[in-house]
Amino acid sequence: MNAIEVSGLNTFYGKSHILHDVALAAKEGSVTTLLGRNGAGKTTTMRSIMGLTLPRSGSIKVFGVEVIRQPPHRVARQRVGYVPEGRRVFPNLTVEDNLKVPQGSSEGPFDIPRIYQLFPRLEERRMNRGRQLSGGEQEMLSIARALLLNPKVLILDEPSQGLAPLIVKDVFRIVTTMKQEGMTVLLVEQNVRMALEVADTAYVLDHGVVVHEGPAAALAGDEALIQSLAGASAEEWDLDKA
Repeated sequence: MNAIEVSGLNTFYGKSHILHDVALAAKEGSVTTLLGRNGAGKTTTMRSIMGLTLPRSGSIKVFGVEVIRQPPHRVARQRVGYVPEGRRVFPNLTVEDNLKVPQGSSEGPFDIPRIYQLFPRLEERRMNRGRQLSGGEQEMLSIARALLLNPKVLILDEPSQGLAPLIVKDVFRIVTTMKQEGMTVLLVEQNVRMALEVADTAYVLDHGVVVHEGPAAALAGDEALIQSLAGASAEEWDLDKA
């Protein structure tokens, strides 16, 4: 079964046509990655799914339920967690108070003690305010808050952006853990190498159009295809080597 199924998605910013008949599917219990250059439409796709940017037309289904043009809180009620680009933690709240904000389903494995098991650094910093955390710690906190909703689907938008290589590996370790526990993950990433290592299926967007879809392993093994699809080599996209 598809946890998320998008078809014929057209999204505009004013008169600018950003997404052109975008179609993608994220199978239940799998990791699906959406790749592409800056400005390709990746974040707009995620915002459209979450109801943060309203599409002009198309279909967005979460576990078979149509949610297109629904407000974000109704999409979230379908057990969808969203970690936006830019982290957006509460800067004046402590780590522990940030973790107390989510009010989601209690039917699931995630509570604050479990979060501290997954993110020991957050437990160490639990009395520090959000503004006192490093970028990597803020990203961990942002993911942790989403997990406390006990979602069935987790959408991650550029989780590795601006992070040190060791922290990036930690973030992707959590993605692997989520997959092992049966969660569906939809991952927007520019770190091609690591995204393709954890993903089952890969899509590539270019100028708001899906130009490739298929097994992640097949794309990972074909750098020429990556370059032809997005005009950049894997090394240029790989933030871990920046």
